[in-house]
Amino acid sequence: MSEHTHLKQLNGSAATHCARNEEQHNKCSDGKCSKKVQQDDTWSTFRIIRVCTLMTPTLTLLYEGCRHPSEPWALLGDTNMPLWDWTILFVVLIYTVLQGTLYYLPFGPVELGGKGSNGKVLKYNCNSLHAFVVSSAVLVGMWSGCVFQACLITNRIYSLMYACYVVSLLMAIVVYLHSCKQQTSNEIHTKTGLLREFSLGKEISPRIAGIDMKQFFMVRIGFMGWGIVMICYLLAEIERDGLVSLPMLLVVIFQLLYIVEFFIDEASVLPTREFTNEGIGFLMIHGEYIYLPFCSSTPAFFLFHRPLQINLPTGILICLLYGVGLVIYHFSNEQKGRFRKDPSDPAISSLKTISSPTGQNLLVSGWFGWVRHPNYLGDILMTWAWTLPCGFSSVLPYIPAVLCTNILRERANEIEEACQEKHGEAWQEYCRCVPYQLLPYIY
Repeated sequence: MSEHTHLKQLNGSAATHCARNEEQHNKCSDGKCSKKVQQDDTWSTFRIIRVCTLMTPTLTLLYEGCRHPSEPWALLGDTNMPLWDWTILFVVLIYTVLQGTLYYLPFGPVELGGKGSNGKVLKYNCNSLHAFVVSSAVLVGMWSGCVFQACLITNRIYSLMYACYVVSLLMAIVVYLHSCKQQTSNEIHTKTGLLREFSLGKEISPRIAGIDMKQFFMVRIGFMGWGIVMICYLLAEIERDGLVSLPMLLVVIFQLLYIVEFFIDEASVLPTREFTNEGIGFLMIHGEYIYLPFCSSTPAFFLFHRPLQINLPTGILICLLYGVGLVIYHFSNEQKGRFRKDPSDPAISSLKTISSPTGQNLLVSGWFGWVRHPNYLGDILMTWAWTLPCGFSSVLPYIPAVLCTNILRERANEIEEACQEKHGEAWQEYCRCVPYQLLPYIY
C-alpha cells in the first residue's frame, strides 16, 4: 500500500505510501532540486517527542481493540501475545541485513537521481521487485519445508513492533553518526539542536557502504516489510484454519498488488519531495519500520482475529472498486511520468496544456483534465477497497483508511498552494478548467 505523505507526523513514512502521488505541477523544472533545504518548522520539540514515543504504543492499542472481545489484552499480561521476544529482535536484525545484502543484486535498472555531495549524479539500484521475489520465496520456502511457522510472527506481532522500534533507533543512530562524520554539502543547513537533527535528519541522501539510506528505508524496509507481514497473515490463516477466507484473500491480494506495482515503478519515488528535499532521521526510519508495515496491515490483523465471511456478490463489488482505483492510480501516474520525462511523447502529445511563466506546461486534459489529483483519488479508492472486507462490526480497521484519505487531502492542498505560488495565473487558469480537486462534481 504504499506508501505511501504528509505523515508529516512521521517525516516520510506514510509519506512513502503517498510519495509517488506528488503532482507533475510541483516539480523542479530541470529535474533537480536544491540539496540545501530548511528543516520543517512545524515540528516542535514536544511534537517530536510525542511521535517518537507514542506511535508504537498507539498502534498497540489499535491492535488490542481489533482483537476479539473474548481475547485477554496483551497489555494486561496475555502471554499468547507477548510485548517482547528476543528471538523476534534477532529476526528483525536478520531481515534488515538480508535487505541490505539484496540491495546489491545485479538485476533491475540503475536510475539517475539528483547530485550528491561530491557533485556527481546519484545512482540508485531499483531492484526492489527482485529483492521482494527473493524474500518472499525464502519465506514461503521455509514455511513449506516446516522450518518456519507464520504464527511465530502473527502471535508475536507486538514483539515485532517493539523489536522494529529498537532496530529503527539503532539504525537512526548509525545514520546520524555517519552524517556527523561526513559534514558534506548534502547536509541540511539549519542548526537546530541535537534532538531535531537526530529526529528530522542532518543529510538528505546519506550513503553507507554504497546503499542509499533513504531509498533503503523507504522501499526495502517500509514497503518490503509490509508485503512480508501480509504474506505471514495469509500463511498463518492456512496454518490455523486449513484455508484462507475470502475477506483475508482480498485484503492480501489487494495490498500485494499495490506493493508490487510500487516496486515495478520504484524509480517514480526518486523525484518526490520527501526524497529530494527532506532529511532522513529517526522519525522517517521509525515510520518505515513501524507505521507502514503495521498500520497499513491493520485490516489483515483484524480479520485474523475476527474472522468473517462475505458473499460472492459483495466480494465482486469490492473487487470492482479496487480495480477502478488501480486503473486510475496506475494510468494517471503513467501519464504524469511520461509528461514529465518527455512532453513530446506521441502517447501524450495530443493532450491539451497551459503554458506557465516558469517555462513548463500544465496538463489540462487526459487524467489531469478530469480532476486535479487523479492519482490521489485512485489511491484512496484502493485503500477503502482493502478495508471494506472487514465489514462494519467495528470502526477500528477503518482508521488507517481515514488517515490515508486525510493525508492525501492535506497533501493535495499543500501542492496546490505551492503550485499557485510557482505558476501564478497559469495555475488559476488550470483550476478554472479543472474545478474539482479529488472527486468529480463533489470535491
